[in-house]
Amino acid sequence: RHYECYCTVRGTSMAETVKYGIIGVGMMGREHLINLHHLRGEGVAVVSIADPHVPSQQLALNLAESFHWPLKVFSGHGDLLDSGDCDVLVVSTPNMTHYEILMDILKHPKSHHVLVEKPLCTTVADSRKVIDAAKRRPDMLVQVGLEYRYMPPVAKLIDIVKGGTIGQVKMVAIREHRFPFLVKVNDWNRFNCNSGGTLVEKCCHFFDLMRLFVGVNPIRVMASGAIDVNHKDEIYDGKVPDIIDNAYVIVEFDNGSRGMLDLCMFAEGSKNEQEISVVGDTGKGEAFIPESIVRLGRREGGRNGVQTLKAEDHRIKYDGLHHGSSYLEHLNFLSAIKGKGVQAPAVDLHDGLVSVAIGVAAQLSIEKGRFVTIEEVLSTETYIPSD
Repeated sequence: RHYECYCTVRGTSMAETVKYGIIGVGMMGREHLINLHHLRGEGVAVVSIADPHVPSQQLALNLAESFHWPLKVFSGHGDLLDSGDCDVLVVSTPNMTHYEILMDILKHPKSHHVLVEKPLCTTVADSRKVIDAAKRRPDMLVQVGLEYRYMPPVAKLIDIVKGGTIGQVKMVAIREHRFPFLVKVNDWNRFNCNSGGTLVEKCCHFFDLMRLFVGVNPIRVMASGAIDVNHKDEIYDGKVPDIIDNAYVIVEFDNGSRGMLDLCMFAEGSKNEQEISVVGDTGKGEAFIPESIVRLGRREGGRNGVQTLKAEDHRIKYDGLHHGSSYLEHLNFLSAIKGKGVQAPAVDLHDGLVSVAIGVAAQLSIEKGRFVTIEEVLSTETYIPSD
């Protein structure tokens, strides 16, 4: 069952639009709604949402009314799928629901292109099942929401690295010093069994970037982490949260390169939330967020030769929660959709799988106190998030 919010439609007629549905309209779902509104000039409209949480429905309806977009509202994703109203679906539900929802979409008679929020799934096993199902649906494009690639300073650093300016990449260091996890509907993100664990839920972004910078596959992971400050005095249904709030993670790649993540989620007193350093055999590049600057230096130039570059992307019409990267993510995915399969999604299901696998390996490494190989995780998935 659904009800409709009737508003005047302005601008492009519905018949000419690419019609989107958003499954899950919590904080990120509404963020997608706002980004798509800013893409209305590209011929898109959100026509349907699905979410069992009535307060989230209402907040999304309020936004839609302000955009003069009529919405059909469904309590479940199955009814939205059966409506046949949508061309594209955005899945922005809690992590532990991704697998079931994606499988339902991929098995549905109607073809829908899909943008699924990170992580792809909470486990390697489920991620692989989704990939297998997607292979049977060549009529559908599926992109994973690893949008940090599109942040202007990160994108600029990627271009510098891929252009060979710093030579062959040897080391990638990523520091995220930030605030604790936000409050989510039903506090789902407080427990590993729902999120996949902090190093899957949050850090898949950074493992994706490491692999992108290095350009080869990861082979093994060593991590150390703990719950030291956050959420220790919280209790939900008699249970204390088990998500770690700080960690160091070392990732080794098959060409001898290494990546290192320094995560702290009680470091609000930081000028930059993310600092990324990529060092090659002839130079070094750095990106700073939200300062949105990139520094570039070559060994031969030394300290005095370091350049500071401002990173901007004038295509961005809405900065939002992730410095314009979600807007660019949608712009790129829309281009792939309009290309009718000629252009593959920029972040595909394999990218999503590997980013999850590194996170799972890191979580297992903390639990076991040893290196964990990616082959071990991909072949057996030893780590299962605890209840």
